[in-house]
Amino acid sequence: SGSAISFGPGPLSPALKVLIGANVVVFLAQQVSPALAWTFGLMPSAVLGEFHVWQLGTYMFLHGGLFHVLFNMLALWMFGTELERIWGTRYFVRFYFVTGIGAAILTVLFSLLPFPVARQLQHAIIIGASGAISGLFGAWLVDRVGRLRRRRTRRDVVRVVGIGLLYLPALLNPTTPEGGRISVAAHVGGLIAGALLTWGF
Repeated sequence: SGSAISFGPGPLSPALKVLIGANVVVFLAQQVSPALAWTFGLMPSAVLGEFHVWQLGTYMFLHGGLFHVLFNMLALWMFGTELERIWGTRYFVRFYFVTGIGAAILTVLFSLLPFPVARQLQHAIIIGASGAISGLFGAWLVDRVGRLRRRRTRRDVVRVVGIGLLYLPALLNPTTPEGGRISVAAHVGGLIAGALLTWGF
C-alpha cells in the first residue's frame, strides 16, 4: 500500500494549458509594448463610440502586473480544472469566452447608468481575465450547491463556504496587489453570467 499527497485540483487540463500560455505570452508582450492596453483593453466609450468591439474579448488576455496575472492564472487553474473535467474541453472553452465577453458587455452597460461610480468607467481601461474567472467561480458554486442538495456532507459544506469566503475579497477588492484599479463591475458581471448559464443549462 502507498499514500500520495496532492495539492490543488490536479494537473493542467488541455484548455488551461492553452489559456494560461496565451495569457503569459500576452503579458510578456505588454512588458515590451505597454501601449497594447490602450488598443486591446476594454474602454466602454471606445466600444460604444468608436465601435471597438474586439475589446470585449481581447481585454481578458491583458494584465496590470505580475501579481495580477499570477493570481488570475492560479484561480483559473483552481476552478477551471474541475469544470473542464466535468464538461469537456469544447464546452469549457465556449463557456469561458461567453462569460468573459458577457462580463465585458455588462460592464459597458453599467457604465451608461447615471451614477458617478458608473460614469467613471466610460473612459477607464479595464484589463484582466477576472471577468471570465468570476464566471467559472459562479459555475463552480452552482455545481457545488447542486451537489450539496443531493448529497450533503460536512466536508462539502466546509469546502464551498471556505473557498467562497477566500474568493469573495478578490471579487470585491478594488485594487490589484500592484495598486492598480480593478473593475468590480467586470467581476460581478462575470459571476452573474457564469451562475445564470450554469443554473439554466
